[in-house]
Amino acid sequence: MRFERRDHPSRLLTVLAPIGAILAALVVAGLLIAIAGANPIRAYGLILKGAFGSRLGLSETLTRATPLILTGLAAAVAFRARLWNIGGEGQLYLGALAVPALGMLPIMASLPAPISIVLCLAVGAIAGMILLLIPLGLRLRFGVDEVVTTLLLNFVAVLFVSLMIEGAMKDPLAFGWPQSVPVPDSAILPKLMERTRLHAGLLIALAMSIAVWWLQARTVFGMRARAAGLNPRAAAFAGVPLGRTLIAVACLSGGLAGLAGAIEVMGVKGYVTTDLSPSYGYSGIVIAMLANLNPIGVIGAALFSAVMFVGADSMSRALSIPSYIADVTVALSLLTMLVAIFLAQYRIRR
Repeated sequence: MRFERRDHPSRLLTVLAPIGAILAALVVAGLLIAIAGANPIRAYGLILKGAFGSRLGLSETLTRATPLILTGLAAAVAFRARLWNIGGEGQLYLGALAVPALGMLPIMASLPAPISIVLCLAVGAIAGMILLLIPLGLRLRFGVDEVVTTLLLNFVAVLFVSLMIEGAMKDPLAFGWPQSVPVPDSAILPKLMERTRLHAGLLIALAMSIAVWWLQARTVFGMRARAAGLNPRAAAFAGVPLGRTLIAVACLSGGLAGLAGAIEVMGVKGYVTTDLSPSYGYSGIVIAMLANLNPIGVIGAALFSAVMFVGADSMSRALSIPSYIADVTVALSLLTMLVAIFLAQYRIRR
């Protein structure tokens, strides 16, 4: 038995691979639920009910999916060009911190809401860009592996945020609680549903997914980024400026992750804390792989993850099963997705 690469992978097989991967992960997770003493069908029904069965559940699912879409896009954009950005978590935190930092400027109090919101979003994205351009510069200049540098910069960024919210940016009205000064009222994102946490950041995330898809599919930049990812030496021989292309990819990827942090603090929290993100940056890597690096597919993958995380809480209370089953299911989905991608590209020969 041997594996043979397919000359032209079937488009249908490529589309069905993520669906089959998720179904396989649900089957395996269902076995774990059954071992725990519960009915898997009922458990999954409770997860769906918790995620979509009420106005609050639906709003929380979409709120949770918003930063996941952006961090998933950040990973997908970078991975497609073979820029291994593992630093989405740090870029998210730095983007979030930039918003109240900008809000401390006196001029922000006199700006109208639309201008204030745009400025805060732009500053958050720029902060994420800067944090990714540092390891890219080390790779281009000294050949340093960006997997290591982006991963370690996550810890540097979180510790820097902790330093700032305990020091120069600490809220004097927080009664000693470690949090930053609040975001200016003019920079708070409007709500999409009253008496919920769902905010306009969801619309921004959806618009960015469409914009990234258009960039990759319809522009010269998208063609160059894809060529750099498929074969850097051949792309350079064909005249693709690899350095400039990777810098543009880093700006887009880091900007998306920083934008996720800015939107989270402007739409949900209102201030920065060290528990702002329940690993949104790392989850974005899983989502990008589940979507097979497709910007539109990222929306579905992020929604799937959000459903699992939000619905697992209500399922856990009803069946006395640990809510960590959501983490297990998402992790299994990643593993089965890798197998599905491999089988979509290779066939088994005798």
